[in-house]
Amino acid sequence: MKTIERYIIRRSLGAFIMSLAAMSGVVWSTQALRQLDLVTSKGQTLLQFGYITALALPFLILIIAPFAMMLALIIVLNAMSRDSELIVINASGASKWVVLRPILVVSITITGLMYFLSMYLSPIGLAELRSELTRVRVDLVANIIRPGRFIPIEENLTFHIRNRSGDGLLEGLLLDDARDPEISFTYTAETGRIIEAADKTLLVMLDGTIQRRPRTGPDMSLVSFESYGFDLSSMIPEAREPVFKASERPTFELLRATPDDSYAANNWSQLVVEFHDRLSVPLYPIAFGLIIFAFLGSPKTTRQDQGLAVATVIAIAVLLRTAGFGATLIVSAAPNLFPLLYAIPIIVIALAAWSISLNRRPWFVQRLVDGMQSLLYGIRSVFSKLIGRKNQRTAGL
Repeated sequence: MKTIERYIIRRSLGAFIMSLAAMSGVVWSTQALRQLDLVTSKGQTLLQFGYITALALPFLILIIAPFAMMLALIIVLNAMSRDSELIVINASGASKWVVLRPILVVSITITGLMYFLSMYLSPIGLAELRSELTRVRVDLVANIIRPGRFIPIEENLTFHIRNRSGDGLLEGLLLDDARDPEISFTYTAETGRIIEAADKTLLVMLDGTIQRRPRTGPDMSLVSFESYGFDLSSMIPEAREPVFKASERPTFELLRATPDDSYAANNWSQLVVEFHDRLSVPLYPIAFGLIIFAFLGSPKTTRQDQGLAVATVIAIAVLLRTAGFGATLIVSAAPNLFPLLYAIPIIVIALAAWSISLNRRPWFVQRLVDGMQSLLYGIRSVFSKLIGRKNQRTAGL
């Protein structure tokens, strides 16, 4: 590999990592806000919140990676064109492969990363996320133990604590049990813990009292204790096994569902779409890479509008990915049309490769470029007129 090729690869991968990190951070922040109730209402720690929200990152990166690569290659090739590096490469007699080869290496590398995410890491992360969310929903501490509030665990049973420390110690406990129609009990304790023992969930209270009050008389008894266990097993929501959706299942189990899998029986088309989507989506970086080279890989003079070529690349990439999402919806309704998921990126790869080999653009692509050029010139003229009128008014004042 030549020095210039290593130079392009190094710059492209560096720009890709920076673009991916920035875009993933923005998208992850918006997704994390949706899970903020894990801290505010479910009582989870910030560490647990960070872990749960991070489980969705492989899936988010899978969506963002092609666009991060597109942005990175545009930045690198645009900088090389602005610094006349592409002109120097062309003037030295080097072939188009000197620039095309590193772009293909970067594109194939991103494709390999996406296959790893799509086939393996993303399903594992989403499945673990589903399991964690299910666990949170049945977590006794998260759902009923909230410091400073009187929480009705069930009818006529109220729980209150003053504080809960980071190691799970409960401070200032009060438990009012009025479920018995004849006698009510009020438990108070300095500290306590919730523990699992003998297949039961027990609230172990330390250094407290039990007030026993008959409903029909004035008598009340008070008993002090050093340690007392209150059975909470009947109050815990029954833990259910999470139902994994299509995107949360291992790749090679999507089409091998068992007869007792009710989700697969009712959503077979979703499993088919998910399987083929995981195999087809990683092809988009190669399509993006060839499109970018076709428009930005050749040297341009200062008279040629590089901004128009960049706008055209972005427009084609967005239209291509939108067509992919549309194909997913079509295949969801008609699973037998799954070849459409592969056809869209493969056709674009073939057209871009054909255009590069002929050193010219297909007529429909040229029509698109001409249309965008006319639109861009129209916008420029409108802005020029508006700015000119504003300057005339300012001069008149």
